[in-house]
Amino acid sequence: MQWEFVVALVIAIPIVLFPAVFVWYLNIGGIVQAVREARQARAADRTRPETVKKVI
Repeated sequence: MQWEFVVALVIAIPIVLFPAVFVWYLNIGGIVQAVREARQARAADRTRPETVKKVI
């Protein structure tokens, strides 16, 4: 390979991959947040008395 082609690849690959990695990062962050909220809701449900659970 010629050096110009290698330089073009070195410059182009991060430019192409950055948006994909950024969207992937946002999706993973959303999934992590949803799991945390579900755990908190489950923990809050365990601490609620049985009489309150039946009314709600």
